Parts: sequence; structure tokens; C-alpha cells
Amino acid sequence: MDEAAVDGRGARASSWEEGPADLRLVPLAVAAWVAAAVAVGVPGWWTVAGVVVCLVGGAVLLTPAAARRFGGTTRPGEGIAAADAPTGWGTPAWRLRATAFAGVLLCAAAGAASAGLHTADLRRGPVPALAREYGRAQLEVTVTSDPRLTRPRVRGSESVPVSVVLDGEVTRAERSDGTVHRTRAPVLLIVPPGEGRAEWLRLLPSTRLSVGARLAPPSRPGDPFAAVLKVGGGGPPRIIGPPSTLQRTAGELRAGLRRATDGLDPDARALLPGLVVGDTSRIGSELRDAFVATDLTHLLAVSGSNLAVVLILLVGRPGRAHQVERGGLAPRLGMSLRGTAVAGGALTLAFVVVCRPEPSVLRAAACGFVVLLAIGTGRRRSLIPALAAAVLLLVLYDPWLARSYGFLLSVLATGALLTVAPRWSEALRRRGVPDRLAEALAASLAAQAVCAPVVVVFAGRVSLVAIPANLFAELAVAPATVFGFATLAAAAVWMPAAEGLAWVAGWPAGWIARVARTGAALPGAELSWPGGWWGGFALALVTAVVVVAARRLPHRGLVAGLLVVLLLLVVVRPVPLTRWATGWPPRGWVFAMCQVGQGDATVLAAGGDAAVVVDAGPDPVPVDRCLRELGVRRVPLLVLTHFHADHVAGLPGVLRGRSVGAIQTTGLEEPPAQAAFVRRTAAAAGVPLIRAGAGERRRVGGLEWTVLWPAADSGAAGSGASGPAGGGAFEDEGVGGRVAGGRRVAAGSGGANDASVAMLVRAAGGLTLLLLGDLEPPAQRGLLRAHPGLAPVDVLKVAHHGSAHQDPGLIRAVRPRLALVSTGRDNPYGHPSPRTVESLRAGGARVLRTDRDGAIAVVGAGPGLMAVPGGG
Repeated sequence: MDEAAVDGRGARASSWEEGPADLRLVPLAVAAWVAAAVAVGVPGWWTVAGVVVCLVGGAVLLTPAAARRFGGTTRPGEGIAAADAPTGWGTPAWRLRATAFAGVLLCAAAGAASAGLHTADLRRGPVPALAREYGRAQLEVTVTSDPRLTRPRVRGSESVPVSVVLDGEVTRAERSDGTVHRTRAPVLLIVPPGEGRAEWLRLLPSTRLSVGARLAPPSRPGDPFAAVLKVGGGGPPRIIGPPSTLQRTAGELRAGLRRATDGLDPDARALLPGLVVGDTSRIGSELRDAFVATDLTHLLAVSGSNLAVVLILLVGRPGRAHQVERGGLAPRLGMSLRGTAVAGGALTLAFVVVCRPEPSVLRAAACGFVVLLAIGTGRRRSLIPALAAAVLLLVLYDPWLARSYGFLLSVLATGALLTVAPRWSEALRRRGVPDRLAEALAASLAAQAVCAPVVVVFAGRVSLVAIPANLFAELAVAPATVFGFATLAAAAVWMPAAEGLAWVAGWPAGWIARVARTGAALPGAELSWPGGWWGGFALALVTAVVVVAARRLPHRGLVAGLLVVLLLLVVVRPVPLTRWATGWPPRGWVFAMCQVGQGDATVLAAGGDAAVVVDAGPDPVPVDRCLRELGVRRVPLLVLTHFHADHVAGLPGVLRGRSVGAIQTTGLEEPPAQAAFVRRTAAAAGVPLIRAGAGERRRVGGLEWTVLWPAADSGAAGSGASGPAGGGAFEDEGVGGRVAGGRRVAAGSGGANDASVAMLVRAAGGLTLLLLGDLEPPAQRGLLRAHPGLAPVDVLKVAHHGSAHQDPGLIRAVRPRLALVSTGRDNPYGHPSPRTVESLRAGGARVLRTDRDGAIAVVGAGPGLMAVPGGG
């Protein structure tokens, strides 16, 4: 290639000089993408009709008659002489315009056709028919993904068991009547907890299984499965065919990486396999939540940046491959440009094999290929066509990507890095920002600007710490990736060397985890934002206004400094400033009911930064956020009224970053799994468990309370226990005792709700509160019989989220001035019951509820008693 070329003005320009971006492939890729996304979710005949319309339209546009009618008049000098033009054709401009629109229609037809062919397997054959009948069958299934565990979640009062989930393809189905069908249908296998879980988790893709299962339709339309297989028995899998040699090799490499990282700190041990090969099996929900809050989830799975780091190590920074003095290891190893390209391709292939040829990995490899092209040429002009071509090929190969948020975010982030980031980086350099910092800052800003509106659509929140978190994490991504891949390679040869390399890689991996945890722990790490497409559009509009304002405002340095300070205050949220700006939390609050969804979490102020917490809600994140907003750092006592998941599943959120003196529970350990969860979590945190007993009295600072219920049997009493130093001491004036052996209590009807710990609390100024847990009418009547002198109270925490099951006699006896209901928005139980609300109001109570009023704080006592809603 000549080193210089003559441009249109006669001047000589470098052959490597950037020209205008080539966008010709972009509309073709977008057309295929949109068509595939639509066709995946519509019946087959609509897809056929759409394909036919697009093909006919494209063919018509390519005819000479259409070309003559297409477009406007050619400007002087644009056309060709009539004698030189082909007979019956218009000018070249017309021809190009018609061809471009025809190409869009043909690519749309290709995208829709690919989607139609892929979805045909979901609608035909015996598997969809069995799913519609919820029938049982004996199936032969080929595993097509790595097994994974579902995330723990709460459904009502129960904690949904963690199951093993894997993708597969049914190749043979035998009905209960003995009829056998050969087929090909993608399915999702769900394996409930059981003794064989470890064997299921060790399965490799391409393994053939024989399973007996009940089939059900997919839960959502548009899922890429013909059926959901609920495997019964709970035993180990029945393997009828081993995995392929390629998958066994990849599995051994991944297993070697896990073994090499066994000795690392927990966060590094969990994160490093995910960062290198996308193995997230060790990442717990708490660490995952921290990465979500800081928008660092792209580091938990395979992404194009992983491959880019290794390729940069091979060939150097972008733009140097064509120079005499090339960068990277390749020239130092004596490799030619052609050899370097082959080595890069081999690395990409190995990357796909080890990380599994799944859609997310193929997407990452395609984005990595675009980065490889940038490294090899240094020309952004060629990168947009490469990205568009990669999108087009991936959508045609796997149409389900067209509806994947992950795919959309990957394409948007890559496009922003190729187009927006270089311009912003140059603008920052002109303002004196050092080169490396300008590149990193521009990349983070560009990716966040284009991706945040999409994240809002399905997450309903904006991370305010995403940009600094990504900047700090980026410092460690390259060394963690390089030493992680080195560990992967060494583990196949010599494990001691691999363990040494893993120890080195553990330092940057641990740094990334600390960045995520530190950012997520900040009070203002996340900002609530309306979800859905309207919320995404609103955020995109706000982002555009901010970008335009940042370019046009005078004295941008001063304005930028003020904005940074303001953002820092919003993120750190010092309590005095937050109270001044929002009124939350109100000064002098005595009692607060957190907004935790369909569950309970309440807080009693105990002076300073200490508080007694009653229940923890169904999720660690909202209760942790609530306690941070209230400024609670010490919890002398955490009372868990009973073991239902909507009251105890958020326990890790209360323990996070706080000293907790003791955890007090009811004596009825039901459900057993959730009681065991509380014991494990408390033991891991070194917090003692004690049992509540009727009649016991305790005091913390200005708080004192009496346990009214449940009525303990003779075997449940024991010596009291106080919290360890540092958690905040409380005085024990009654019965208590450590939980041991799951002894039961007399609790009305005997259910877990009726075993709830009920407390009568007296706070500063004489404020009285009655906290009823989830007591049902039988236990409420038993409580009233046990305490006939129960007087009216100022505040009632309404039992069981305001359900219709309330005892009118108890409500009449306590005649609360404020009745507070903790319930979730749009909950399926109809809580709170209109009948209960009317009954409370008829007794003179003001009723507030968290689903409408947000978090609620109680301030004052006597005539000055008031409730302040709206915090959170």
C-alpha cells in the first residue's frame, strides 16, 4: 500500500489518516436486529408474511423502473452522461439510494427468517405439546450450558429453595404410554435441592442425560425454550453419554483455575474465575449486589474487555500495529504482522472454547474482534462497519440476542467507546487532563451515558458511583486478567506455579471487589428512577441536556468542580445535610418503619447511633439502606419475631458494617430451613442467639420493653444473655436463653405467625408502642387474655401487614393513635385489607402504610405525636 494518497483537493494525506465514519452497514444491522426481535415473539405465519413482504419490497426496489422513480433530482456534476448510463436506469445517486433501501429490507427479511426458523423448534414436536399438558415423560437431553444456581429469593413468607438450572436440548421423548419421539427442542432444566446437587453442578456441556421430568410451558412469552423441565427425585443425574473431548479439555482448564484459587481470600476466590472465564459459581448474592449497585456487573462475566487485555499484551496499544516500531510481545518474539494476526485469532478461538461457545461468549468474542481490528489498524473509520457486521452475523446466528438487554448494552458500550469516547478524550486533553486519565475518564463517561438509560428500563435505578467505581476498578482489570489467564494456563501444567500466579492475581481481583463493596456501601450509591421505556427515555433526555450544558456553560472548570462537590455530597449523604435537604430522617425520631416491600423491618432509636431493630425484611439491600439513612451503626439487640422469610431474609443487611450485640428469636423454629439460615448467619458474624420469653423486660438507653408473647413453656426458660461489648449493652430483667434444639412454645394455633414475638415498648417522653409481628386472631385473643389490663397505646404496628385476620377486641383495647402497616406495592395478597383499615380508622387511628407513604418515622409523644412519611 502506498504511504500517501492524493485527496480530493490535490493535497497528499497519510494513508492512515482518519476519514468520516462509514455507516453503510449500520442500517442493515439495525434492520436485522429489529426484525429478529419482533419475529421471536409473534406467531409463525406473521413471520412468514413479514419475510415475504420484505423480499418483495427489496426485489421491487432493485428493478430499473423503481430506480427511476426513487429519489430526487441529481445536482449538477453528480450524474453521469446519458450516453454512459445503462439503458433504463436513473443516475448513480438514485441507484445507490434504491439499493440501500433494498438492502435494509433484505436484511430485515433475513433477521425475521432466522428468528422464524429458530422459534419453529419451540412450537412443533412432542415437547411443546407435553408442556401444554403439564405431562411427565422420560427424556434424553444434551446439556448445552454450564449448570448454575438460582438466586435466593422470597415468595410471600417462604424462601424459595435454591435450585440447579441448566440449558439443554431434548433429542428423544418417551411418553407415559410408551410412545417414543425423536425430536430437537431447547429446554430449561430445573433440579430441586437434593443429595445429587454436587453431581449436577459438575456436568459439562455436550453431556447426554436421561431424565424423568414434568414439563411446563415457559414462564414468559419470548423465552428461548420449548418447555421447562422440573426434574424429580433430587438424586444425581443419570449420564448416558460423556461430554466431547473439547468440552472435557475446557472443563479441566476451568476446574484447574478453581483449584488454583482455592487458597485466596473469599472475594478474590469468587471473582477471579468469573473475570477470566465467566465462572460465577462462587459469587454470592451479597458480592453480586455490590457489583450491581456500582454498575460493575460486566466484570462478573466474560466480556470483550477480557480478550482485549490479552490481545493488547500481544500486539500493543491501538494504532501501533502498522508502525515500524510495533508494541506488545509479538515483535519481541520475532512475529510478523501475519503471524501476529494468526496468533490473535488463535487466542480468540481458545477464548471461545474455554469460556464456552454460548451467546454471551460469542458476543464478547465479536466485540473482542472489533478491538483486535482497532489494535491492528488504529483506524476508527473501519471499526463501525466491523461492529455492525458483528451485530448482523450474531443476530442471524442467534436471534434471541435481539431481545437480550446484555447484548444491547454490549453493543452500545462498544459503539460509545469507538465513537464518543475518542472525541471526549480529545476534549479533556485540550483542557489539560493527562492522556491516560483522559482516555479512562472519557471511556467511563461515554459507556455510562449510553448504557444508563437502558439499565433504567429494567432496573429502575441509577448508580451515582458507577463512573468513579469503574475508574478505580479499571486500574486492576488488566493485571487481574493477565495473571488470571496465566494461572489458567499454568494449572494445566504445574499446580504450584498456578497457585503462585493466582496469589498475584488475587491482589487486583480483591481490589476490584473492595471497590464494588465500598461504592455500594455509600448511602447515595443508587438513585431511584422511574423504570420502563419512559423512564429510560427521560434519563436519555436528561443525559443529553447535561452533555450539551457541559459543552456550552462558561467557566466550566469552576462549574465542574461545584458539580463534583454536589455529587459527592449526594453520594455520601451526611445525615445533617440529608435531613436539611429532604426532611428525612426527621430530627428526634423515636420509631421508624422501613420500606422493605412485602415484609417487616422496624427500628427503635436507642440514643446516638444505636437502635434496636425488630425484623429484617425479605431483602438485605433495602433494610441496610434504611439503617444507613437513619444513621444506625450499633444494634444492641435485633429481634426476629418469627422465622418467615419476609422477616428474616434481610438479616445480612442488618449485620453489614454494624456491631450487633445479640439476636433474639421466637422459640418455634419453623420453617426449619429459615431458622437454620438465621443460625448460620449469626454464627458466621459471631453474634449470639437468645430466645424471647413472655414477661421478660429489657432496657437499652431510654428504651424499655416487655415481651408479651409467645407464652413460653417450662422448657424454654433459661438464663438471660447480653450482647458482647461493642454491640451496645442492654439490661435483661426477665427470662431468655440460647436457642438450642428447636424447642417449641405454646403459641395459639401453633403456626409460625402465632409464635411471633410481640412487644410493648415505652420510649422517651412516655411514647408507647405495641409491636405484634404477624400474630393471627387466635394468638391476638390469647395475648389479650394473658394481659387483660393492656392499656391504649400511641403506636400500633399492625399485625401481618394489615391482613383481614385481626381480632376486633384487641384493636378496641389498645385504641392506637397511629396505626402503621408494612406492606409491598401491588402485593398479590390484597394487604392491607380495606376492612382492617376501616376498623382502625373507626377507632380513631391515623393509618399509614409503606406501600403508599414510603418509610415512616414517629416523632414526639403526647400532644406532639406525629408520623412523618416519605423517607425512601
